[in-house]
Amino acid sequence: MIEINGNYLEGGGQIVRTALALSTITNKPCHITDIRAGRKKPGLKAQHVHGVRALEALCQAQTTGAELGSSYLEYHPGPMEGRTLSIDIGTAGAISLLLQSLLLPCAFSDTKVRLKITGGTDTKWSMPIDYVTQIVLPALQTAASFKMESAKRGYYPKGGGKVDLTIIPKTHRQQFDSLEAFLAHVHETYKPFDMTERGPLLQIKGISHAAEGLKRSQVAERQAKAASHFLKSAINGVKVDISPEYHATESLGSGITLWAIFQDARLGADALGERGKRAEIVGQEAARALMAEIESGAPVDRHLCDNLIPFMGLMGGRIRTSKVSDHTLTNIHVTEQFLPVKFDVSDNTIKADKTCNEENKVTVRS
Repeated sequence: MIEINGNYLEGGGQIVRTALALSTITNKPCHITDIRAGRKKPGLKAQHVHGVRALEALCQAQTTGAELGSSYLEYHPGPMEGRTLSIDIGTAGAISLLLQSLLLPCAFSDTKVRLKITGGTDTKWSMPIDYVTQIVLPALQTAASFKMESAKRGYYPKGGGKVDLTIIPKTHRQQFDSLEAFLAHVHETYKPFDMTERGPLLQIKGISHAAEGLKRSQVAERQAKAASHFLKSAINGVKVDISPEYHATESLGSGITLWAIFQDARLGADALGERGKRAEIVGQEAARALMAEIESGAPVDRHLCDNLIPFMGLMGGRIRTSKVSDHTLTNIHVTEQFLPVKFDVSDNTIKADKTCNEENKVTVRS
């Protein structure tokens, strides 16, 4: 049984999501305590509980403590079985965060997995669904094949967004009798991550979206225009293409996701609209965030970085990011509890030694 302190470092739901994913792929039960202990409303939230329920259905997991507000969770996974699964978070709980529990085990399921998820697509403190589609999933294509379709936007508070994700594995975890045999196969057949260079900037793209109720105020166009103007002023000669969109939604809302396409990398940034916040400010906020990522010189932005860590634990490799966040360090800590890997963090470069047999301990050097 792997014991996980849910109040470690970042101390949020990231620990739960990553531990569930790694517990499932390694078939090692885990016990998580002090879940989100430092938060205003501690314990499990709806998206955490639905993540557990989804894994119960996908791998016949046995759980204790999987309830709203629970400060602990005991999780015993079984073998992953591909299927079509419908998940309704019931609120504007972030679909993107729910996927952090599911992408890794589904990428190595026994067959194709289809996830039809209802919840929040664009909410505070989470990756917007366009960021997942344009940044996260392309970076993980070496692990499995992912196809995402967003049928409906879901804003706070009612959510109601709809996402349809199909995952086609290249390797099936349950073909191997032991974790050691599975890891040996992965090490032999998968290329380690190599994301330290990005090449020249080719273009910048984006999606500016809003509820239909904001169409008269041209919110989507104003967000897009402000972002485009800022980026064109900051970078001469680079094509900027940001598409405005309106959607029938259950709650009013808006947002913008931008991504810079390099020869060998993609960087993303986003901003969310709020009541009383001018659309122009939203667009500029996203553009400034993207420019900060571009000016860092790194091929991996700070948010993609923490999403890559569990996959690096399996496949090894090296990445260079704009910032090593607490989310990233938290994921490194949890990943090292489940896998025979050692991460080395030097400045903003992270290396995963996938053949490490020594006692797991992250090394961080300034």
